[in-house]
Amino acid sequence: MSVRDVIIIGAGPSGLSAAIAAKQRNLDYLVLEQGVLVNSIYRFPPQMVFFTTPELLEIGGLPFVSPFDKPTRAEALKYYRKVVDAFDLRIAYGQKVLSVTKGGDGLFAVETMATPGERGTQQARAVVMAIGYYDHPVRCGMPGEDLPHVHHYYGEPHRHFRQRVVIVGGGNSAAESALEMFRAGAHVTVVHRAPALKSTIKYWVRPDIENRIKDGSIDARFGTCVTKITLTTVLLDGPNGQEELPADAVYLLTGYRADTDLLTRAGVALNERDAPVHDPATFETNVPGLFVAGGAIAGIDTGTIFIENGRFHGEKIIEVIARRG
Repeated sequence: MSVRDVIIIGAGPSGLSAAIAAKQRNLDYLVLEQGVLVNSIYRFPPQMVFFTTPELLEIGGLPFVSPFDKPTRAEALKYYRKVVDAFDLRIAYGQKVLSVTKGGDGLFAVETMATPGERGTQQARAVVMAIGYYDHPVRCGMPGEDLPHVHHYYGEPHRHFRQRVVIVGGGNSAAESALEMFRAGAHVTVVHRAPALKSTIKYWVRPDIENRIKDGSIDARFGTCVTKITLTTVLLDGPNGQEELPADAVYLLTGYRADTDLLTRAGVALNERDAPVHDPATFETNVPGLFVAGGAIAGIDTGTIFIENGRFHGEKIIEVIARRG
């Protein structure tokens, strides 16, 4: 079996940045991606607009040209396709990584399962986990969370025309989806355990959602938790006691986390914030030769890592790997 210099897990912006750097240094690399290119961005709502400017999403020195101050999801997908073509990056899609194991010979064995169910193993001297966190929603743990009308991801509002929708959460995803579904004709109630919406909501979204709540267009229950979901209702516990709301659809938009199971089974230690222990200068974990990049380093503090800062991790990691030969 051939041994690569580095295997990069994840074809998001951080993983692509690492792949570009690896190719430029003539390293034998391979990117493994369980979904499609920039899978997390692909799963964003089609109408999403980024919080940042185009140049802050650039990788590999390739310009991101947009007529807008804030690029759209569609523009970002087009840009990253252009990046892969421009650098002719080697990416294997539909490859779910099952385990990463370091052997006594110092080599890593990366076990994968292809989409049809076929298992395989790749070997490498170094591994970069650029796995992000969007694939693993934070589960609330209440009865009924797995019912078919309960969702952890928001897509488009049209399906909820004249439906009663309960949205659990108080951040950007909750605010933007509430506004879109309200404007598509849904009756929307936002439920948030804190006394107010999160301070991190986009500055152009905040006044809109606050005004809609104030004028009663969107209902809100603050300081309130969901205790149970049934096929037709949501049970709440808040300042005024228990309450039962009718619900045709429920969105649990309470955040996402990296695959800590994959990390810990690879031997990576986690800190008290569920973030992988790593050297902040090199991004190397406590397992020598195993690196983390992008959203994978955030733990529960996902609001600290974005494309804007995570896109530089791959370059720094590959520089370390190349120096070691």
